[in-house]
Amino acid sequence: MARRQIVSWGFWDWGSAAYNVIILTFVFSVYLTDSVGKDLPGPISANSWLGWAIGAAGLLIALMAPVIGQSADRAGRRLRSTGIWTAATIVSMAFLFLVQDDYHYLWLGLLLLGLGSVFFELASVSYNAVLRQISTPATIGRVSGFGWSMGYFGGIVLLLVTYVLFIAGDGGLLGVSTDGGLNIRVVALVAAAWFAISAIPLFLAVPEAPPASAKPERLGVVASYRRLFTDLRELYRRDRHTVFFLGASALYRDGLAAVFTFGAVLAVSVYGIAAGDVLIFGVVANVISALGALSGGWLDDRIGPKPVITGSLLGMLACGIVLLFLSGPRAFWIFGLGLCLFVGPAQSSSRTYLARLAPAGQEGQLFGLYATTGRAVSFLAPTLVGLFTFLFSSDRAGIVGILVVLLAGVVALWPVRAPAH
Repeated sequence: MARRQIVSWGFWDWGSAAYNVIILTFVFSVYLTDSVGKDLPGPISANSWLGWAIGAAGLLIALMAPVIGQSADRAGRRLRSTGIWTAATIVSMAFLFLVQDDYHYLWLGLLLLGLGSVFFELASVSYNAVLRQISTPATIGRVSGFGWSMGYFGGIVLLLVTYVLFIAGDGGLLGVSTDGGLNIRVVALVAAAWFAISAIPLFLAVPEAPPASAKPERLGVVASYRRLFTDLRELYRRDRHTVFFLGASALYRDGLAAVFTFGAVLAVSVYGIAAGDVLIFGVVANVISALGALSGGWLDDRIGPKPVITGSLLGMLACGIVLLFLSGPRAFWIFGLGLCLFVGPAQSSSRTYLARLAPAGQEGQLFGLYATTGRAVSFLAPTLVGLFTFLFSSDRAGIVGILVVLLAGVVALWPVRAPAH
């Protein structure tokens, strides 16, 4: 039963690749900036608008995530909360079909992308809280790494399917018309269906966690925030390093998110990779990332999450600095894949770091705080990317914004005490 629950839980990550890989990173975001917003009038580029839209979505997540996680813990409704926000994400993905290849539709695409980011992050809060239910202290690193690797492998399969059937050549193997971006809009529908089908096993195999108390309180919005601040003060008194970790991880996770959000866009605009070839790069990148997540999970269970996170961030900084001074597709293939190798372990071990720290019965709330602290500064990397791009009239300059945020995360994490191992 435990193995069945782990595999079913991992299939949600497998399906989530439809949003992370297809919508946010390799296909639809590139379509928005390279096609829909290509002829956008005015001094502000579509890349800058994309950065600011994702930043605005982060503000909404910061306000909503901890209260939603706290409510799911209190009532024993983590799976229900995951299901509601997963469904909302899928609906927003499906509506992207309406975004035609015309700059007048850019606002609609950015709005739906922003809403999808909000819904997806809220679903992830309760989903991540389930990790402790299906693992033990001795296996939590490998289980988390398995989930991340499932996401990467799901991305590989979905990228190959969409590239062959809808994108390669002129409309793919199915010959879907490219007028008005129809083939890319159909990909959004396929991605929505992929996520919906893949998420089903989680809700069939994994039981709901019991509520935090026999008679859970019903709190309004104001009372929920009041409880949140009370719990934060207690958490700080009990283990302030947990609070320090939330702050440090907020910084470097914003940098990790920016790598996914802007990686494909920069590949096309800076390093000269053809828009169609971005998907091939995405397939290889997901293989490398999956291997990184699996090996990182193995190391996590042996040496703890902090060394894995720190080493991964330093590796990403090294690759990013080299990329800043190189040009051409070959450089991006080599050092872009180097970045991908380190992203998976950093993400997976961040999840296990917090899961090891979370008091029993408060996982959802703590992962809500995890999302909130991350999103409290989530405007930082996208805004810096947009700002550097605008100030220097160069998409390459946006890389500096990502590197600054990653470096700040490493510095902030360095003095934080690692969880008991």
